[in-house]
This record gives sequence, C-alpha cells and structure tokens, in this order.
Amino acid sequence: MTDVKVRILVADDEWTAREMMQSVLLSQGYEVETAEDGAQAIAMLEERSFDLVITDLKMPNVDGIGVLEHIEGSKSGVIGIIATGFGTVESAVQAMKTGAYDYLTKPFHVDEIKHVVSKALEFRELRRENVQLKRQIKSSSKIDQIVGRHPTIKRLKELIRTVADSDSTILILGPSGTGKELVARALHSLSDRGDKPLIPVNCGAIPEDLLESELFGHVKGAFTGAVNDRQGRFALADGGTIFLDEIGDMSPSLQVKVLRVLQEQEFEPVGATKTVRVDVRVIAATNRDLEQDVAEGRFREDLFYRLNVIPLHLPSLTDRIEDLPLLVDHFVKVFNRTKGRRITHFTPACLAQLQRYPWPGNVRELENLVERMAILHQEGEIDLAHLPDRFVPGGVPLAAEGAMGALAAVPSLDEGAIDLNRVVGEFEYRLIRQALDLCGGVKNQAAQRLGIKRTTLVEKLKKYERLFQTEEALTSVG
Repeated sequence: MTDVKVRILVADDEWTAREMMQSVLLSQGYEVETAEDGAQAIAMLEERSFDLVITDLKMPNVDGIGVLEHIEGSKSGVIGIIATGFGTVESAVQAMKTGAYDYLTKPFHVDEIKHVVSKALEFRELRRENVQLKRQIKSSSKIDQIVGRHPTIKRLKELIRTVADSDSTILILGPSGTGKELVARALHSLSDRGDKPLIPVNCGAIPEDLLESELFGHVKGAFTGAVNDRQGRFALADGGTIFLDEIGDMSPSLQVKVLRVLQEQEFEPVGATKTVRVDVRVIAATNRDLEQDVAEGRFREDLFYRLNVIPLHLPSLTDRIEDLPLLVDHFVKVFNRTKGRRITHFTPACLAQLQRYPWPGNVRELENLVERMAILHQEGEIDLAHLPDRFVPGGVPLAAEGAMGALAAVPSLDEGAIDLNRVVGEFEYRLIRQALDLCGGVKNQAAQRLGIKRTTLVEKLKKYERLFQTEEALTSVG
C-alpha cells in the first residue's frame, strides 16, 4: 500500500476490463476513475489532473493512441500506459512512439499490473525531480544575479520566489537602471514556464507605428514593406513569458489590444482577419507613475488594474547604498571573467566616495563605471585617482551626505558677493553634460532623465556653451 494518494484514470470500452483494473488499483491504495472510451477520457483529463492513465488501444470515438497524443500535447506530465488485447509488436511500437511508458496485454495479470504501474510512477517521480533540479539550478543563477543584502532586496527576492509559479500578471516598478529586466528573468526562470521562451520587448525603444506589428505580427501585404507573413512577440512567447518593458510609453490604441490579450489570450496580427490564441504570461515594467498617468488620462485604468495584480517595487541605488560594495565586487568578477582582466578590488576610499555620489543612473550606471574601469585598467586596484571627474568633481571628494555633496561645491557667501546666475548656470550645465554622458549623447534620453523637454535641453545647452565660450575668449584676450 502506498502512502501517497496517486490518481489514476482507466479508459476501456469493456466493462469487465475496467472493473478488474479498477479493483486491482484500488487495492493498492490508488484513487481510480474510469472512462468508457477515449473521448470521455480526454474530457476528464481536461477537467482534472491525473498522475497516470491506462488506456485500451482499441476503443470507439477516440482510440488509445488518440488519448496518448492528447497527453503529449497537453504537456501535463501524465504517464500513459497502453492496454491491448492484440499484443502485437506493431501496436506496442506505435504506442511507445506516441509517448506510452509501457504496455499491458489482455487478459490482465494482477502482478503485471502492479509491477508496470509501480515502475511507471517511479519514472514519473524521477522525471519530476529531474525537471525541478534543472529549474532550481537555472533559477538560482538568475536570482543570485540580484545582488544585495539590504532589507528591501531580501524582501524582493522572497516575493519573487513566492509569486514566480503563479501565472498572474506582474508589474515591476522602479527608476531606470534598477534591474527590472533582471527581476523579470528571475521570475520566468523560477516559474513552470522556465523551460519555455522569455521574449522581452522595450515598448519605449520601438517607434509607435512599428510596435503593433512587433507585438502581434502581420500578414503579407498588411502595409508597405510587409512582403511576408511575420510572427509577433506574443506568438513567439506562446507557452512562455513576454516582458513588456517601459509599458507606460505605449500608445492608448495599443493599450486596448494588450488589454484584450490579457483578458482573452487572443489577438489578430496586423492585416489579418483570423484570431490567434496564445498561452502567455505577461510581466510588465515601467519607471513611470502609472497611477498618476491614469488620473491624467495617459494610461488606461482597466489595463493598469490588469497589470497591477502583483506589483514589485525596486529601490533606487541611493535607497540601498549599503549594497554598493557588494555590487562593485560582483561587477568586478563579471568583467574580469568576460573581458579577461585582473582587477583585484576598489579601494575603501574609492568605495566611500562612490557611496556619496547621487547615482542618477542607478545600478546600470554603476555597472557601466566598473566596466569602464576594467577596460581602462587591466589589473590591480581601482583608487580615487582612476575615477572619472564627475564622481570626484574638481578632485575634491563629495561630502558625506548626498544633498550636502552638492552644497559642498557651492561658493560660500562669507567670502564675498557671488554671481548667482553664473553659479546656477554652471551647476545646471554640469547636470546637462552628466545626463548626456550617461545617455551616450542621446538628447531625448538625457532630457527624460532631467525631466525636461528635448527642445528645452537643446536651448539650454546652446546657451551655456555660447556663454562659457564667450567668457573664455574674453579672458584669453584680456
């Protein structure tokens, strides 16, 4: 007698065979249900879960091979055994090719039933443990990449482990550069979909007129340049997960179509009339305040609530600045390995200085800094002298507190009168140049980081560069 209640479905159109099989299996402590043909067996498999199916090969409506094909297609992990009164090699081979673990021949022998069922359940357990082990190994590597000991990071990791197996939609919130895609990958790898594709889409990086086709695909001739049918990201993610990054930048018309996929799990490619059904889990992320966008009419309220089933909040780097040394050590190891460097460490003085910096680009900015140090300095330690000027402005370390660090560079009024417009202008110009450096010179991104329009940024940049160049010229003439 087994201590675990295993659920077995017996499908056979012969009443005596069903009753005999059920009686033997019940005596072994299994829970047993029966079906009179293949069609009824498939209906029962769709309604509730079973661990094992024993199906007759020859049945009306749907035969045993049809039942096995349904089991294989459902990816449910159910073990199938074929029972046949013909016992030919051909039928056994066909059953095994369709996914049967083993087969039983009629008339049944009690000991043979017990032996085959026991071995099949042992195989199922081994397969399940193997899948779990592979998933744990894979997912551990993903979640371990979320580095930190701060309480907010510990809670975040616990929440990721708790909700990963759920198919519920997740909304990841946090400033740019905090690691939202890393969290999405950890969620996917820990889920039951971990062996299926994770398809990321940056909704803010794809032009609006192309995003619909990118998400849902298109048919040939749907628009100029559509020379072939093309699958969209939702179709590619079927069975797995789609990660919609920067979803707050999506247009209202596309928001409606994404809402439909969330509600109905179906969509039409651009230019198509046929509906495509998918089984996709949606993980979305944004650095915007979606509740405010909803209040101001920029984001659909119904879509927000569909996305915000399980919100995960990522802190800025300054909110968990204690983790900076751990992150630096992690990135040093990564770039030593990937770039063949031998950087040993960042000195304590260097780490202390970095902990005083405001980190507008968050962890991504820190990662970029460590990568730059690894490229420029192949081995040894990294000290204050190696850091770019913006981390040690004027060669003088920032003050101990972030806000005081900015004040430290401000001239003291005790020393006499100052030109307020010039001091403010220099400070603003430094912030603009820093934003441009962080964004690789892309003015749109720099403007977003500063919270101003691109045209405003361009005007200020021209103004200050013209002003400082003029003053420099006058100084040199004088």
